[in-house]
Formats: sequence, C-alpha cells, structure tokens
Amino acid sequence: MRRKLAPHSKGQGFLKVAWRNIMKHWQLHLLVIPPLLFFILFKYYPMANAVLAFKDYNVIKGIWGSEWVGFRNFSLFFENPLFWTLLKNTIFLSGFLLIVGFPIPILLALMINEIRGGKFKKFVQLVSFAPYFISTVVMVSIIMMFLAPRLGFANVALNYFGLDSINFLGEPGMFRSIYVWSDIWQTAGYSAVIYLAALAGIDPTLYEAARVDGASRFQKIRHVDLPGIVPTIVIILILNVGNVMAIGFEKVYLLQNPLNIANSEIIATYVYRIGLLNANYSFATAVGLFNSLINLVLLVTVNGLAKRFTKNSIW
Repeated sequence: MRRKLAPHSKGQGFLKVAWRNIMKHWQLHLLVIPPLLFFILFKYYPMANAVLAFKDYNVIKGIWGSEWVGFRNFSLFFENPLFWTLLKNTIFLSGFLLIVGFPIPILLALMINEIRGGKFKKFVQLVSFAPYFISTVVMVSIIMMFLAPRLGFANVALNYFGLDSINFLGEPGMFRSIYVWSDIWQTAGYSAVIYLAALAGIDPTLYEAARVDGASRFQKIRHVDLPGIVPTIVIILILNVGNVMAIGFEKVYLLQNPLNIANSEIIATYVYRIGLLNANYSFATAVGLFNSLINLVLLVTVNGLAKRFTKNSIW
C-alpha cells in the first residue's frame, strides 16, 4: 500500500514546485512585479480609506480619528436638488458614448481587416490609431479652435455657404454630441486594435471553407469574422458597461462653460467643485463610493446576463 503523505509534507512539496517554477521563469515573474505593486499601492491599499465616506473628516485627527457620522454624507448628496440632474447627465452622456462608440471600433476593425493592400492597410491603421496619443488638454484645445464662434473652421464653412455662425460649445443640447463624437474620433483606432488581434486569431481554414462555398465578403464577415470575435466583443462590452458611471472627468470639465452647464455638469465635476475645492473630502469620498457601487452592480449584472445568454463572461 502507498503511504499517505502528511499535510505539512504536501505543503512543502507544493512550495518546492512553486519555487522551482518561479526560478525557471524568473524573467516573467520579474515583469509582473511592477504592475502588481502599482495595483497594490494605488488601487487596493486606498480602499481601506473609503471609510472616510462615513466620517466627518478632520485634518488634525486624521481619517481614523475623525468623528463617525454614518450615512450623513450620502444623505446630503441624495437630498441635494441637483442629484437627479447630475445622475441624468452622467447616465445620458455615458449611455450615448456606449451606444454610439461601442460598435464603431468593431466596424473599423472589420473594414481594416478586409483591406488587401499592405501599405494602404498600415496607413489606415496609423491614421486611425494616431489620435489616441493626443493629450486631453490638446484635444480640448483643438475642439475649441475648430468650433470657435467667429474664426473656427466649422463656422467659417457655415458662413461660406451663407449660414449663420453657431456657438457650438454654448449650446447645451450640442455638448453631448461634441463630447461623444470627438471621443470616438480619438479612441476608435486604438479600440479597433483589440478586435484586429481577435480577427487574426481566427482559424484560416474557416476562410478557405467559406471561399469554397462561394461566400461573398459580406457573408464571410457575417458567418466567420463576427462569430470569431464574439467572445472579445462580450468581454469589452461588460467592461464598458461596468465603467458607465466613471466617465472621464478632465475632458468634460475642460469643455464646460456657464452656457452649457445644464447638460455638462456630471457627478465627477460636481464632486470636484463641491467636494474638493471646498475641502469637503468626506462628501467627495461618499459620492465616489456611490459611483463605484453603481459600477459594481452594473458589472455583476451584465456579466451574469452575458454568461447566461452567450456563455462568455469575465468570471
């Protein structure tokens, strides 16, 4: 009969095997250390300070020594007359960006994948990918110059055709369109890279079979390309939906002005004005925690639906 190993012997054996694997692939483990430290120091460690949302923060007493006030900061936010306006603006802007911006990188990747000329294909990829490296401040400056009421290219073109100038950034109803379409122009090429990588992983024999069956390009895209990248599409969709409430602060804040504030004031900019500029850190933390909880609920819900209907999910 084989003798059973003691629990501590099994543990020692596991540690030896793990250490042997680490030493064998030490270069790969060394590469993991910097991002791991980044997430621990700047993502997970700050989570402990989320307790600030339930306290009346005092600089002298510190986070853990400040007075406990329970859900008072949350109540102040929920009872604020601007709460529903802020929530509506945030959801509408994020939803618009998700609905319009999510399919475009997929279509762009499918079109680039159909280009046969090697040099032209690289040129298209470069042109669509390059705007991603433009900083937010420079991007906002470009938008302001392009849409300037008097000397902006858009209004110069309108005047050329005999139309009146439009103060684009002064119209509240135009803010969401300006934000979303400029964001799509800037990020579509970068987002398409993920789908191009997924398309490159499709089995070439499927294309050969489609060609033998006489499938057109559209049929090949419909029956080979799209089914091949569905898992990637589902994962990216889950991550995007889980980030709905965390829409970028910098660009919205820089495009804001007193004329479009009705549609441009979102939760992130409100927290900056009321919570941070007024040094009300407990209130700012409470609103941030509320945002994170909404994102978590959306992430779990969409992941569950995707797992049920498409068999693809994050976990």
